[in-house]
Amino acid sequence: MRAVVIAQPGVASVETVIDPALVEDEVIVKVLGCGICGTDMHLLHQGLPNVEYPLIPGHEPWGEIVEVNKAEKTLQVGDCVAVDPSIHCGLCLRCRRGRGNLCARWGAIGGTRSGAWAEFVPVPRRNIHFLERGFPLDCAPIIEPIACALRGIEQLKPRADMSAIIFGAGTMGMLLTLLLDMRGVGPIVVIETNAERARIARQLLPATIIHPDALDELEAELVIDATGDPTAIETAVQHVAPGGTMLIFGVSAPGAKASVSPYHIYEREITILGSKAILHTFPSAVDTVRRHASIFRPLVSCAGYPLHRFHDALAMLQSGLAVKVVIQPNSVAS
Repeated sequence: MRAVVIAQPGVASVETVIDPALVEDEVIVKVLGCGICGTDMHLLHQGLPNVEYPLIPGHEPWGEIVEVNKAEKTLQVGDCVAVDPSIHCGLCLRCRRGRGNLCARWGAIGGTRSGAWAEFVPVPRRNIHFLERGFPLDCAPIIEPIACALRGIEQLKPRADMSAIIFGAGTMGMLLTLLLDMRGVGPIVVIETNAERARIARQLLPATIIHPDALDELEAELVIDATGDPTAIETAVQHVAPGGTMLIFGVSAPGAKASVSPYHIYEREITILGSKAILHTFPSAVDTVRRHASIFRPLVSCAGYPLHRFHDALAMLQSGLAVKVVIQPNSVAS
């Protein structure tokens, strides 16, 4: 099969690799679409802890089952499915306490094992989520990011009419904005430095979009960093209202550092939270997309890049001209 292979950070190309072999408790999925995420950019450029190269990236896939084990009773060849990329050992203390996203041996499809920027991907059966007939498949590329965003929302525990500031109008910033709005949070202000992203956000989001230079003395009860940028995080802390909560959602480079004032946190009784990956939110993400496809469809704005054009797809994402950029590994488009 053909796949994007990262030989080492900074070196990636489309290669012919061995087709995945079916093993016990797995199925083989023909990848019909896989989104590009900020975490993929870290893998491509800087690397992340516990990641070994060479690596096939891609952790936001959906597709069609093409091979199952003979003993399989439920899943069938031809089923359309979405894939939760999270791999939990199920044995460590944190897994046993229901915190699999903090698993001592945490892994991910497209991170610690071969991913879905490939024509086919092997997937543990427990990570498969069936997409019933009539599911809005054009929105399937947004399921995994919504599952991540829903985990962040669970951490934040928002209440209706709370004010919010979100740093970053990329895919995750937009999804968090939409999910908070659906819960009655408002007013919502989104901070974005990229002019193109800001323009798109003004068209798609029920929020005020401003440049960080216009923040002035603005504060909110809920503040989210969806950038992973240390400078943005340092700024964000300063705009949490007394008694408010800040969620660090964006993935920073492993060696990144941000400076905050302990006294500022103490004096204002600020709560600072993190949110990592997905935890029990994938089924609700499937249901959220099914019920609210019209809200999320405009975010899947660039869904047609074949494998050999993955560099163009990356450039489109970085330009800010599109929200969710999707690679279609089995597309024959030029």
